[in-house]
Amino acid sequence: MVREDGKRNFVLREEDGTETSVFSGSMPRQAALKAARRLDPADSEEDAQDSAVEIRLREKGTDKVHIFDAWAWESSAPEDKPGWMEGSITKGNVSKKGIEHLDE
Repeated sequence: MVREDGKRNFVLREEDGTETSVFSGSMPRQAALKAARRLDPADSEEDAQDSAVEIRLREKGTDKVHIFDAWAWESSAPEDKPGWMEGSITKGNVSKKGIEHLDE
């Protein structure tokens, strides 16, 4: 379901069917990128991509489950970072695998 601001809500779905965190975005990939940044980060993007994790996001109000391979890595913060930001940040990336429909 689309909110007034054009964003949609996606629920992180575990393998056993439990649903935990909610991520919002105008597209499923935007929500998946937010979810990917919560993964345990690797030291580099190459190492992280080799150990990609499957994440499933169910779009609230529908029976669609968007499936992504996701990975995260540590990176140094940009030179023009604000004073409160730490020296390293977590970056994430995703690759869409497909969509499933729930039978529930």
